[in-house]
Amino acid sequence: MTEHNQNQDNHEKGFWRSRAGVVLLVALGIGAFLLIFEHRVHIFAGNGFLALLLLGCVVMHLFMHGGHGGHGGSDKS
Repeated sequence: MTEHNQNQDNHEKGFWRSRAGVVLLVALGIGAFLLIFEHRVHIFAGNGFLALLLLGCVVMHLFMHGGHGGHGGSDKS
């Protein structure tokens, strides 16, 4: 198989199924694990206000998309 065909196959599979995508996912997973492991004291130490603030951001994001048609950008008028 030539290099052109290999690149075309990787493009057709999508980025997340390519070698670079898998390496990126593994690296992000390891980074997330280490970040959580090193900061577990702060996460579980009763910082309820921070968790509530972050939850509020997620809830606001979900409810605010009803006003402008979501991420698709299509107008329903």
